[in-house]
Amino acid sequence: MSTTVSSTGAPAPASRPMTKEERRVIFASSLGTVFEWYDFYLYGSLAAIIARQFFSGVNETAAFIFALLAFAAGFAVRPFGALVFGRLGDMVGRKYTFLITILIMGLSTFIVGILPSYASIGMAAPVILIILRLAQGLALGGEYGGAATYVAEHAPHGRRGAYTSWIQTTATLGLFLSLLVILGVRTATGEEAFAAWAWRVPFLVSILLLAISVWIRLKLNESPAFQRMKAEGKESKAPLTESFGRWSNLKVVLLALLGLTAGQAVVWYTGQFYSLFFLTQTLKVDAFTANILIALALLIGTPFFVIFGTLSDRIGRKPIIMAGCLIAALAYFPLFKAITHYANPALEAAQANAPVVVVADPKSCSFQFNPVGTAKFVSSCDQAKSFLASNSVNYSNETAPAGSVAKIKIGDTTVDSFEGAGLSTAEMKTRSDELKARLTSEIRNHGYPAKADPAQINHVMLVVLLTLLVILVTMVYGPIAAMLVEMFPTRIRYTSMSLPYHIGNGWFGGFLPTTAFAIVAATGNIYNGLWYPIAIAVMSLVVGTLFIKETKDNRLED
Repeated sequence: MSTTVSSTGAPAPASRPMTKEERRVIFASSLGTVFEWYDFYLYGSLAAIIARQFFSGVNETAAFIFALLAFAAGFAVRPFGALVFGRLGDMVGRKYTFLITILIMGLSTFIVGILPSYASIGMAAPVILIILRLAQGLALGGEYGGAATYVAEHAPHGRRGAYTSWIQTTATLGLFLSLLVILGVRTATGEEAFAAWAWRVPFLVSILLLAISVWIRLKLNESPAFQRMKAEGKESKAPLTESFGRWSNLKVVLLALLGLTAGQAVVWYTGQFYSLFFLTQTLKVDAFTANILIALALLIGTPFFVIFGTLSDRIGRKPIIMAGCLIAALAYFPLFKAITHYANPALEAAQANAPVVVVADPKSCSFQFNPVGTAKFVSSCDQAKSFLASNSVNYSNETAPAGSVAKIKIGDTTVDSFEGAGLSTAEMKTRSDELKARLTSEIRNHGYPAKADPAQINHVMLVVLLTLLVILVTMVYGPIAAMLVEMFPTRIRYTSMSLPYHIGNGWFGGFLPTTAFAIVAATGNIYNGLWYPIAIAVMSLVVGTLFIKETKDNRLED
């Protein structure tokens, strides 16, 4: 079976105004997906508080790591949700499948809001929390493909990019809504009350959003393309086999992953997640200010999802998505360096005036990425780099003789590290505290700030730069739903498009902050984490340009 049905040579149906039913379809699908993303992002935004509430049985660092891993678990299972619900959607129907996904998502989120803490029920608390995160990830894996397929199959030929682009706004609007609710509750209750109990309120609010979404979706009809296929008896009896067991379709799935969704995902997560991480963790901008800046950029940039989706109906999906990947690859380094300049100029000046060099035996330096929090980094090199990385100090590496103790050069000052091997726990803590105190004193003396000075933050320029990052997101994300839908036949569309989308976004994109931070910690350069999204974006640019055909003129009927 061909994976696309082209209309080449056939006249395109005339464009017509959007009907009342089509407006209802877009609104219901988009609104429901906004709520789903709202639920999903709450956890990420409140990871530090959740770590204290549900993982307090371990030390603070390990607790935060476990909380982040629980967040990542939601991304990891998204492709499995795509398989489960994609198959169901192709066999039973689009409407009822993505009605189920929103029920799972909403109820899982609400239960987090009433889940007792570790102090109340012990290990059962983190176990239940992780189960709920897995349920959320599975549901989200089925939601997007259903919403995109449902809207596209209602859209008239020549308007699919415009119609489906409204769904593309939902992830951004969901993040925006979660930030607004969190900031509102925080402001109303105060930090102490928010950390103690009010953090639960945004999770509890989701039950109201769930009720609205279910009520709206129950009023919808099944998509015309699926109804027609069902009436003709052409529905698939084995969507997974047809989608992934036949090379003619599997190769299109692989091209969609490597040439479209992987690049789209890293551009998306760099523009909306890594930028927030960079502001707060690397540049030490306070969380409230950083969230406001991101929210403003999202508010300004979100209309471009619809602009680029509509434009893709005229000039094609492929050139816009490929241009977004190309511009991102070329612009990330100058954009993030400019963000440093306007967010923390004191840090930028210190990096230029007092460069830091770690002089160490390379064999004594570990790759300090320890997701389970069990490894101990005790060498003199590890001690030095651990402190510098946690304090966002840019450093370069210089090779020292084998077996020598690492030294840290800060401008014209040199600080000796120490070897931790063989020391007792108490001795290790004492020596480590002494080293941290000496290094803290020296980096402060050389102009490295403990945090960004609010008086030096150029809010206007930061909003401009962050908006540019969001616009790059809209270029790759605005047209992609229509393109993925158009690449596959109706009988296996839900299954076929969902898997590459969620592998791309759940794995390539979802693990971007962790991967980028590991690269920064290993190399010492605060900008080197950008090489990960750049490399993936370039891969998609090459694969997409060479091997993927334009789809805007494809018909959705088999």
